[in-house]
Amino acid sequence: MTTETLLRSETRTITYGIIGCGMMGQEHLRNIALLGNTTVGAIFEPDAEMRARAAQFAPKACFVDSIEALLDVPDLDCLLIVSPNYRHVEQLQAIAGKRPLPVLVEKPLFTDPEHARAIDAFAASYPAPVWVAMEYRYMPPVAKLLEEAGAATGGIKMLTIRENRFPFLEKVGDWNRFNRYTGGTFVEKCCHFFDLMRLALKSDPLRVMAMGGQAVNHLDETYGGERPDILDHGYVLVDFENGAKAMLELCMFAEGARYQEEISAIGPKGKIEALVPGPTRFWPSHLGAPPVAQVIRSPRNPKGPEVQEIPVDPTILEAGDHNGSTFYQHRGFLELVRGERSAPDVSLLDGKWAVLMGLAAQRSMAERRAVELSELTGTD
Repeated sequence: MTTETLLRSETRTITYGIIGCGMMGQEHLRNIALLGNTTVGAIFEPDAEMRARAAQFAPKACFVDSIEALLDVPDLDCLLIVSPNYRHVEQLQAIAGKRPLPVLVEKPLFTDPEHARAIDAFAASYPAPVWVAMEYRYMPPVAKLLEEAGAATGGIKMLTIRENRFPFLEKVGDWNRFNRYTGGTFVEKCCHFFDLMRLALKSDPLRVMAMGGQAVNHLDETYGGERPDILDHGYVLVDFENGAKAMLELCMFAEGARYQEEISAIGPKGKIEALVPGPTRFWPSHLGAPPVAQVIRSPRNPKGPEVQEIPVDPTILEAGDHNGSTFYQHRGFLELVRGERSAPDVSLLDGKWAVLMGLAAQRSMAERRAVELSELTGTD
């Protein structure tokens, strides 16, 4: 850690510098505001409308016109990167060159296979901790599944993740409509799920086989005469070093589903599931109260599923679209910044693996073949 990394009392106010305050950046701002002894000191956000919205959640922050100007602001304790995906690597490098503070960087860590080497070089020399934002780890029902999966399953042999959700929302400049900016849907959206696979199975992937396409969403949209090329559905199978198998099902035209994420882990002793509702703000009011997340344990002997509701504090739930997870993630990151934990939960290596798995899925779909992860890691 650098001398600017906090190693002081937890009562000291932590000051964030923030790069990017679009839709997700504003979710971060709302959750930072819920945490004690935090403030936002400076924000770099080029879009005027997004600056105005961000100012509502961080009224004391100063707005600057560049990353360089943000890094010149005194008294910053940490940085948060919530810019478009394709900017993350260059912004991390700019920070390293001028003021290496602790960083929380949104997923995906990078978007192009060629960036993997740049991330390796950055990781080898950056003197402060970097935490890759993988909110889905911190959804309370998912965290409960991860905590109990070993005992409930006797060791996971099969892991299935299903996300049935709404289409991509509109972003500033419509950057999320094109693979060259997002890395592709299975990088942009699904790196969360590939991270969960590695975490739950405690193993690295060997190969990926996938199929998918663009069937429904964005087909009638054009931007500068160009039609979006992002995929809206697909299946991904992953084979892991320890012999476990995992599958992802993604559908981005299924927002009518009661639960947005359904995760199932199965082993010789039984099965455990997590059911996670989508954003509260999208639940139709005429249907009454929105669904509550659940964890379901189904042992083989004695048979009989056990259903447990996993409620989230309404204030935390309303501060974002990720079942309260952004709040819990920031709480952990602040402990890291304060020196109360020695390492981030989600390392640069974790972030790299999640992207490589997504890139392998995209390649498998495009080339209609199984893709070995060694093709992307450069290992035998």
